[in-house]
Amino acid sequence: MRAVQLASLEGPDGLELADLPVPASGDRLLIEVHAAGVGFPDLLMTRGRYQFRPEPPFVPGIEVAGVVSAAPSGTPFQPGDRVAAWSALGGWAEYALAAPATTFAIPDGMSFAAATSLVNYQSAYFGLVERGAARAGETVLVHGAAGGVGSAAVDLARALGLTAIAVAKGDDKLEVARSLGAAHCLDADGDWLAAVRGITADRGVDLVFDPVGGERFLDSVRALSVGGRLLVVGFAGGSIPEVKVNRLLLRNTSVVGVAWGEYVRHDPEMPRRVGWRLAELWQADKIHPLIGPTFPLERAADALREIEGRRAVGKVVLTVRD
Repeated sequence: MRAVQLASLEGPDGLELADLPVPASGDRLLIEVHAAGVGFPDLLMTRGRYQFRPEPPFVPGIEVAGVVSAAPSGTPFQPGDRVAAWSALGGWAEYALAAPATTFAIPDGMSFAAATSLVNYQSAYFGLVERGAARAGETVLVHGAAGGVGSAAVDLARALGLTAIAVAKGDDKLEVARSLGAAHCLDADGDWLAAVRGITADRGVDLVFDPVGGERFLDSVRALSVGGRLLVVGFAGGSIPEVKVNRLLLRNTSVVGVAWGEYVRHDPEMPRRVGWRLAELWQADKIHPLIGPTFPLERAADALREIEGRRAVGKVVLTVRD
């Protein structure tokens, strides 16, 4: 099978096209991959900077969409089922393995390219609803609002009856967030905290959805209302921030971890439960996954460079099969 393999921890420059054997499925699903997602964790992994640090050579890719080719007995899946999955590794190939617990059905009518964003929507829904306890009528500040998981959070916020305040860099990205339903769009290079205070009449926001971290984190804490929740989704900003907990004490605020993949170990039914809810929203025309740049498998390095250069808007996708 064709696959993209990382030969050395040099980021996009370390990738090469390879001919590898189809993996043996064992107790996992074997998926015929039609499209694969590309995200910031993939970039970190190719440089050895992610919390999971496999040694090269390995096949990157943690988000896939395709058709079940083989399924172990006792799972709810059958060969021929259209599925999306978090594959942990190995997704940038014609075949990939995924655990049944991190695999979910693709809603009828959704393309494979759009389905690669379902892992982002899983993370966004898990963060907003299951970890953040978001309620209709609340206000959520979304950082990185034009990226893969950020755009999913903006789209879901609208669908769930939340008011989204989007933060992103540049007019093009802000326009994307606006098109997804953000009520207010703020440039990340401007004084977005002052703008948030103005929008909320100094009350602050109920939730912050933060896949960026870094220098924005402290101001995100300051942006919370009394009883607000800051959802830690990732660190695309590059650094892992710290917080003085007296800031949480004085305003009764919370910092909440959102690690979808890790939580599956605790609650294996969660992805399927969230998947059903996302399918309902899709079928009701309430969510609209945003597909960004699309590349053939052999141009995986270019796809990563879109992420690295902060040019990507929406979900970056590798097309593995026509």
